[in-house]
Amino acid sequence: QVQLVESGGGLVQAGDSLRLSCVASGRTFNRYAMGWFRQAPGKEREFVAAINWNGMNTNYADSVKGRFTTSRSYASNTVYLQMNSLKPEDTAVYYCAAAPMLSSLRATYDYWGQGTQVTVSS
Repeated sequence: QVQLVESGGGLVQAGDSLRLSCVASGRTFNRYAMGWFRQAPGKEREFVAAINWNGMNTNYADSVKGRFTTSRSYASNTVYLQMNSLKPEDTAVYYCAAAPMLSSLRATYDYWGQGTQVTVSS
């Protein structure tokens, strides 16, 4: 089992930045690829970003490329999502998740956090 807890969400204005954190506990953190997904009201949960087990490869949704960056710290079992130049359309609940391989597909991910709300006002 892997337990994931997100934090760092909040209410910001368009153009601001936020950094989300996701702390993992349980089974070995460095065996998993870590992903970020988001879900806006009335919409499907969508892929945002992912980083592989050793941090050497990342993948981003086109909508966030150049604005969001994901990274991980093995010392603290934490994965981060740095979000810059935020837009109102980034408003959603953001979830981190763990998977056995780097993937943009929800079905690949075995473990999920509870989510953290990000609201971007115009």
